Amino acid sequence: MAHPVRAKKHLGQHFLNDENIARKIVEAMTSENSNNVLIEVGPGTGVLTKYLIDQPSFFALDVDTESIKYLKENYPKNADQFIENDFLKMDLTTLVGDKKFNVIGNFPYNISSQIMFKVLEHRDQVDIIVGMFQKEVVERLAEKPGTKTYGILSVLLQAFYSIEYLFTVHENVFTPAPKVKSAVIKLKRNEVKRLNCNEDLFKKVVKTTFNQRRKTIRNSIKPALALPIETDSYLFDKRPEQLSVTEFVELTNLVERFA
Repeated sequence: MAHPVRAKKHLGQHFLNDENIARKIVEAMTSENSNNVLIEVGPGTGVLTKYLIDQPSFFALDVDTESIKYLKENYPKNADQFIENDFLKMDLTTLVGDKKFNVIGNFPYNISSQIMFKVLEHRDQVDIIVGMFQKEVVERLAEKPGTKTYGILSVLLQAFYSIEYLFTVHENVFTPAPKVKSAVIKLKRNEVKRLNCNEDLFKKVVKTTFNQRRKTIRNSIKPALALPIETDSYLFDKRPEQLSVTEFVELTNLVERFA
């Protein structure tokens, strides 16, 4: 299937060409009946965009000049809604101010983790995220404690979002076809406004322990943070993938006592 926009490998572009899947992704977002600003990241050829363009407040961001030009030509009445900019680098408040916003997209695989970290930066404004990532990334984000897949982003995102693995997408519905399977995920902001601990230290504890995930927490965190930890808490004898978000909060409070 020929596309008016050329997929660029350095941008991690794989254009979805299955309308049924596109509609399912859009429905996962629009079924929420949200009045928030909606931002599409990486619209590409507009397979999702055409179903989103009539939302009350919608913008599409892409670093690909060719994509933005194509969308403006095909939707001239909505040209000001297509913005050539980098979602990761853009000051989103210039677009949405202090309003709540949702994020949707067939996200470029090479920046998937960075997109989620950007969402975390704006967690007080971002209510819902629906999008497609590489399947193994989706599994990691949605995974529960106790497996090798569970990791840093699992904990950091699950602290503030309810996460649902929606469905798997096969390689043959993209142009060009990726070498891996994809999956669609949905994140909804939970009721946690602030964690019951020092949040900067929480992130440091999560990253430090998972960066040495084969070690018990006692053996990874004590030298890394130069702490004189002497405690009988069961948490220090576990490995990071065994701890829930709540237990990481408890661990953070214990670590802060020794800091």
